[in-house]
Amino acid sequence: MLLLNLPPYESKIIQQNGKEVIFDIIRRRYVALTPEEWVRQHFVHFLIHYKGYPQALMANEVCIRLNNTSKRCDTVLYRRDLSAKMVVEYKAPSVEITQEVFDQITRYNMVLKVDYLIVSNGIKHYCCRINYDNMSYQFLPDIPDFLFL
Repeated sequence: MLLLNLPPYESKIIQQNGKEVIFDIIRRRYVALTPEEWVRQHFVHFLIHYKGYPQALMANEVCIRLNNTSKRCDTVLYRRDLSAKMVVEYKAPSVEITQEVFDQITRYNMVLKVDYLIVSNGIKHYCCRINYDNMSYQFLPDIPDFLFL
């Protein structure tokens, strides 16, 4: 797999039915090792081990209903009261982060109404804070530590 702009970690990769799978510590099971999943697993480990995000407050592949369709958010971080605080959207390293990607995560936020949106392809990471009081957003220079959310 490709080197990413994220700290390395000791991933658990095995073969199942002739295909590579990687262990997802959030879902506690092996999942298909795709380029997007490679990014997700590195980013989740980065959030937990470098930014102090509690693993117990994170979920991968969260289903939401949007305009009578079912959508899946890549990773959602919850507050202790289990309301959503942050949504993360992952793309494969070969996928450019475009306005279309931000439109996708913004649609998810119409349902979740989180304070932070993150988009990453493992090479570039973008984080913005939503201000609902004045209906604006601000791109942050870095992914905030959990303590400062």
